[in-house]
Amino acid sequence: MRLTTRIRIQLALFTIISLVTGAFMAFGYLKLPNLLFGVGQYTVTMQLPETGGIYKGGNVTYRGTEVGRVDAVHLTHTGVEAVLSLRSDVHIPSDLKAEVHSQSAVGEQYVALLPQNTTSRPLHNGDVIPLNETSVPPDINSLLDATNRGLEAIPHDNLKTAVDEAYTAIGGLGPEISRLVKGSTTLAIDARANLDPLTALIDESHPVLDSQADTSGSIRAWAAHLATITDQLRTQDSAVTGVLEKGAPAAGEVRQLVERLQPTLPIVLANLVSIAPVAVTYQNDIEQLLVLLPQSMSMLQAGFVANLNTKQDYHGYYLNFQMNLNLPPPCTTGFLPAQQQRVSSFEDYPDRPPGDLYCRVPQDSPFNVRGARNIPCETVPGKRAPTVKMCESSEQYVALNDGYNWKGDPNATNTGQAVPQQPSAGPAASTTPGPPGPASPAIAAAAYDPATGTYVGPDGHLYTQANLAQSGSKEQTWQTLLMPPIGN
Repeated sequence: MRLTTRIRIQLALFTIISLVTGAFMAFGYLKLPNLLFGVGQYTVTMQLPETGGIYKGGNVTYRGTEVGRVDAVHLTHTGVEAVLSLRSDVHIPSDLKAEVHSQSAVGEQYVALLPQNTTSRPLHNGDVIPLNETSVPPDINSLLDATNRGLEAIPHDNLKTAVDEAYTAIGGLGPEISRLVKGSTTLAIDARANLDPLTALIDESHPVLDSQADTSGSIRAWAAHLATITDQLRTQDSAVTGVLEKGAPAAGEVRQLVERLQPTLPIVLANLVSIAPVAVTYQNDIEQLLVLLPQSMSMLQAGFVANLNTKQDYHGYYLNFQMNLNLPPPCTTGFLPAQQQRVSSFEDYPDRPPGDLYCRVPQDSPFNVRGARNIPCETVPGKRAPTVKMCESSEQYVALNDGYNWKGDPNATNTGQAVPQQPSAGPAASTTPGPPGPASPAIAAAAYDPATGTYVGPDGHLYTQANLAQSGSKEQTWQTLLMPPIGN
């Protein structure tokens, strides 16, 4: 028989295609190297109480993916051992459970490997999955027998009623049930496509569930509080309905009010922003004020108790206005001298003199006890100073005078008298006095004895002015009070 060139080429192509197809089936589908020589495979032994329907050649899955087959099943003295041939390229944690499952109620069995964590070492060749980490499905015959016994225990009339009611319940719901089945199928397909994230979520949900269990008391308390709130909402249903119905008109009125106040409201809010830090700084003082305010109001209201339920024509505030003028006398130390003071009848508003003007007597002096020198420092507890700068620094308050007489120009601008300061820790300052300033007239105030008209002057001497006495014979006018005193 003579073969043409065309026939030879066709036979060669057929031979090549047959060899490629056969190699693909042998190596790709049948996996003969794995079956014959164990290439790319390793074996693990699984201990079972019984076969559970598993057989040689059954599938082995890990997280829903086929990773091997059952290589052999044989009996032992304590049960059954199944030898699993697994793929070497898939790393399976050794801390796992092996369960025998069925594809359906009457389907073929397979082995499912379920990892307990992802941190344990991978399975190695020769590892054994112990009996306490494996399980088999219940026997289908026992299940069917138990089902038959359960159905026989139900009266036939009641069973017929249950079937009829079930037909009434689901009758005509074919399209809805079909959509439910299709949706469940789609959900199952999507879940299989995202199997790794789902299994990771399940594996890592243990800490979250533990936290829920640990905070069960808080969850119960939250549920109880929520139940209380909902019960109050149900009880106050009419009020809540009123809020919902009138809330929109009220919001509209508020919006219109804000629009009318738009030119000035931003300025007010901006000013409040600058007030907020001050309120935070003086928080303790504000709290003290709020604590004392109710008691102060009760003390003020007590002034009406004396005239309460009386027959007098005037039912007013019971208060004795017994005035003790100039007791104690006003503090002049630390302020400008008399020559620089403005006349009270002037209506101009000159610039404020430079420097700090306040009563500079000792802090424990009975004069002007509520003066600036005794203001508590907000940021330095226990310290009192007249200025914030002195509060924030290590400088201590220094008094100028401890008596009635005026002393010192705090600015040292016109009198030439410097303001004393706390001695520093550095080199001693020069004690050379500066040039004397212009002399200023002595201005002083002193208390006198109204019976004799005697008083003690700023120089410490005793003086008598007869027209100050109650029995004085001279005319007592304001001009005579300015006359020089008669010394003893």
